[in-house]
Amino acid sequence: MPLTNDDMVSKRTCMPLVPIQTTIYYGWYIVLISGWAIFFSGPGQAYSNAVFIESYMAQFHMDRTTVSSIYSLATMIAGILLFGVGKLTDRYGHRVMMTWTAVLLGLACLWNSFAAGTVTLFIGFLMIRLFGQGSMFLIPNTLVSQWFVKRRGRALSFAGLGGLLGAAVFPPVNNWLIEAYSWQTAWRVLGAAILCCFAPAAFYWVRNKPEDVGLLPDHASSDSDQESSHSSAGEDSWTLSEAMRTRAFWFILVCTAIPAMVYGGITIQIFSILNEHQIDRMTTAFILSFVPLISFICSLFAGFIVERVRVHTMLGLTFGLNMLTPALLITAQSETMIYLFAMIWGAGQGLVNAPLSVIWPNYFGRKHLAKINSVTTTAMVFGSALGPIQLGWAYDHIGNYNPILWMMVIFWAIGALLAFSAPPPARIP
Repeated sequence: MPLTNDDMVSKRTCMPLVPIQTTIYYGWYIVLISGWAIFFSGPGQAYSNAVFIESYMAQFHMDRTTVSSIYSLATMIAGILLFGVGKLTDRYGHRVMMTWTAVLLGLACLWNSFAAGTVTLFIGFLMIRLFGQGSMFLIPNTLVSQWFVKRRGRALSFAGLGGLLGAAVFPPVNNWLIEAYSWQTAWRVLGAAILCCFAPAAFYWVRNKPEDVGLLPDHASSDSDQESSHSSAGEDSWTLSEAMRTRAFWFILVCTAIPAMVYGGITIQIFSILNEHQIDRMTTAFILSFVPLISFICSLFAGFIVERVRVHTMLGLTFGLNMLTPALLITAQSETMIYLFAMIWGAGQGLVNAPLSVIWPNYFGRKHLAKINSVTTTAMVFGSALGPIQLGWAYDHIGNYNPILWMMVIFWAIGALLAFSAPPPARIP
């Protein structure tokens, strides 16, 4: 039964209200703060860490394989620990978890500024990957999915723009801070920004789900919309164990790992890769900022498209497009071709993010989403751990990156086949 006006008033008298009273559905404020969270996941992302790699190599007298191995091992362990983050989010809610994650990520950045060798560097990588790349991606995405059902595609795409903005901002800012001051100062600035700008905002603005404040997903505005949204709010929700018994779960799980592996690997080694193409560091940092601008435009369209087409079909098509990314990187022999590679990279990344974000709540519901997404985010983190070490090993032992880049073309093709073969699961009577 849909909620009546009396029901809504009654719920508001006994539940915590939103921090501001506005005619705009509060879910859109949740999208804004979630996008802000994904933006501040930047210090834990590959595009941000890539700028520090050569500083670590020079400071600690390590080769590329050693730094990549430390980074990858820390990332894998962070991925395993994400299972606990999902469980804690289901138990304590997104507001508590997002606030504490922001505080811990800020402290992790400060820790990194004091890295003095292999052990402290490993611990620093572990913390920023767990709290940054993992938790500050997992928690906002599951939060937005709680507030939207019918408009989930566009809401997740809008929130995801925070990540694209972060990818545009952090590489050149990090590079400038390192060259103007030091890599230690860069980490301290990042930590202070998170602690001062985001952690308080998360505590003040975040609400766990619309039902907690007397609302419904998508902000029902009429009786028919209210009935539809209430029906959606009661959508069939699968437990993690139930979801894991479906073919779609495992196929899409592999698809989740592939972009992280390819993008993470290329991004963390991009300065070295483009140096082989005679591209200087400042231009490379600019390219890292140019890619998310293309992604921004494509992501806006993708959020609306994914609400109107079969999500697994769209995912398969975007994987097909992404096959061009490593292929162009191999064959690019001019600055013009490098920018063409960057455009395809940005377009592919912008288009693939929407179906990968939407498919999990669409297939398995909202109730156990944090726990399910802890597994999917772990797959993403594991993928991002494998990419850099493959490319680092290839450079140190083969002398170039091309064999691994050709393998990445094949990975995209495999992902496309799996996506096309993963329609929505149906419960067995």
